[in-house]
Amino acid sequence: MRFFVLTAIWILVLASPSLSEELDLELVLLADATGSIDDAEIRFQRSGYAEAITDPSVLNAIAGNGYGKIAVTYVEWGDLLSQDVVVEWTVIDGLSSAQEFADRLMEAPRRAYGRNAIGAALLKGKELIDENNFQGLRRVIDLSADSANNWNGPTIEKARQAVVSSGIVINGLAVLCRHCSGRPVSYDLEERFYSDIIGGPAAFVVTADSPETFADAVRKKLILEIASQPENGHRILHQLARRQ
Repeated sequence: MRFFVLTAIWILVLASPSLSEELDLELVLLADATGSIDDAEIRFQRSGYAEAITDPSVLNAIAGNGYGKIAVTYVEWGDLLSQDVVVEWTVIDGLSSAQEFADRLMEAPRRAYGRNAIGAALLKGKELIDENNFQGLRRVIDLSADSANNWNGPTIEKARQAVVSSGIVINGLAVLCRHCSGRPVSYDLEERFYSDIIGGPAAFVVTADSPETFADAVRKKLILEIASQPENGHRILHQLARRQ
């Protein structure tokens, strides 16, 4: 009898999926790489994220959580068939791992192009979260864009519903600065983010309204996303503002 019990347990172990690494946050950074973004602007955007992810205030937000570590991946999105994972899932638990992420981000070539397919980008983010080997206390997709158009692929409405219903929060970075992107002239981009794109508990939009403030906007967004409680994120931002 004991033999059969042990055999059954062993079969269950073999059939079970591998254990996931537990951490505070699974974060997909979806960066705009559509036709309105030239190669220089791609580098500019990446530089802003690389600067932000290695910033002491962002690292303090990571360290202040329960596990003291997060998993991050950076994806550039264009049209339906043009979505490139620039940096694969990376566990960031301090300056060394953050710097490694930043270095890989700046080294990779551009591979994403085309017209806006925001719905497809959101579903790509969901897929990356669903299929990774992490178990985060929170799961977030962070979409940056200089417009809210969706020219091909799944609709934003259906994609957002699929993402939010699975327990994933969608936050947004509205890019308004002319020299690192373009500003829509026929509608309020931030309002469209709020009404059409973001979703889930405590979802928010941060605006980058000039080249000089882009890295600061990214840093603010990351702090608010990484902090386990909104008040902790605002406390870090307040302390940062007092030092400037």
